[in-house]
Amino acid sequence: MVNRIEKLSLLSEMIAFAKTENELKPIEYNFLLGVAHQLDISQSDFDYLINHPATYIPLKSHSERIVQFHRLILLMNISNNITKAKLIKIHNFGLRMGLHHDAINKVLDLMNSFPNNIVPPDVLIDIFKTQYN
Repeated sequence: MVNRIEKLSLLSEMIAFAKTENELKPIEYNFLLGVAHQLDISQSDFDYLINHPATYIPLKSHSERIVQFHRLILLMNISNNITKAKLIKIHNFGLRMGLHHDAINKVLDLMNSFPNNIVPPDVLIDIFKTQYN
């Protein structure tokens, strides 16, 4: 598992992704707070990250990067307002994490074929496994 600094970096990245016009919607805040709790990050530390982003630290493990990409997809879908700008943003986040371009595109293309645009974890993992091998 990732260390505390990497966890803060993950959350900071998700906050940056979710912020539109320098704000987090309440539903996004609650989702991110839930992720913070899963990562054993306190609410006060999480709230601090909203205005004071942590330095980006790339994840070493390919599986952890896939999990983070899945979190970003979940975050993007909670507001039910998927725009072309968000799709470009999530694609760029995936590339920055070192994920395979074709796998990212396939996941984003398949999203619409699942309820609530949420690709099941096993499908997502299979897509990345195919590209990784």
